[in-house]
Amino acid sequence: MTSESQLPAKRPVSASLAGPYGHPFHPILVTVPIGAWVASLAFDIASHVVDRPGFLTQGSEWLIGVGVIGALLAAMVGFLDMFAIPTGTRAFRTALIHMTLNLLVTAAYAVNFLWRHGDYTGGASVGLGRLVLSAVSLAVLGVSGFLGGKLAYRYGVRVADESTQAEGYTSGRGTRDAGSPV
Repeated sequence: MTSESQLPAKRPVSASLAGPYGHPFHPILVTVPIGAWVASLAFDIASHVVDRPGFLTQGSEWLIGVGVIGALLAAMVGFLDMFAIPTGTRAFRTALIHMTLNLLVTAAYAVNFLWRHGDYTGGASVGLGRLVLSAVSLAVLGVSGFLGGKLAYRYGVRVADESTQAEGYTSGRGTRDAGSPV
């Protein structure tokens, strides 16, 4: 059962900005930077394999830029979700670490973007330093993602309460489907 202290973390500060109850926008928006940055690392690695890597180097730079913009949008909505968590709780401390890591990763990718900006015109592969910065940033993002999962799946931040969740396990006639697979 959901305790009274958990209820604020389940409801959005602003449904129009953070997503309605049970449908937060933050988990949807984080797929943009994650996908863009994973693809950029794949492009970076591939730029060391092909004969003419300029298109991969350029694509990676664009993907990093798209990821930074997506991360900033996800962060704005994530702040709203974090403000709903009661301060002084494990969930709030976890959210602070999650936010800090994500901001560090976003800053690292912004630096990475500026470091490579316009450098693809020579047609060379991505430099080792830039590739390492991307790989380390992505590893830190993985740790932060683990913490984000902990917020949702362990602490139930912005997840519907158990009585609302139970609706999904009824047949629609008010009874449970005893033998039906999900």
